[in-house]
Amino acid sequence: MQGTEIIIVVIVIGVLIFGAKKIPELAKTFGKAKGEFEKGKIEGEQELKEFKSDIDESSSDKKIKSD
Repeated sequence: MQGTEIIIVVIVIGVLIFGAKKIPELAKTFGKAKGEFEKGKIEGEQELKEFKSDIDESSSDKKIKSD
């Protein structure tokens, strides 16, 4: 199966399970969840960069003081 075939099968199964009226609501919910996930991922990466730079600064300060 190719990617588009899998998507079509998933949509058909979704319609059978949830009904046609619930699909847009579910899609909206999944879209919001994906957006929140991406936002959290970006924030986590920024915090990791800040943490790494703080560690680098503190280690370079120790080197200067020991000289």
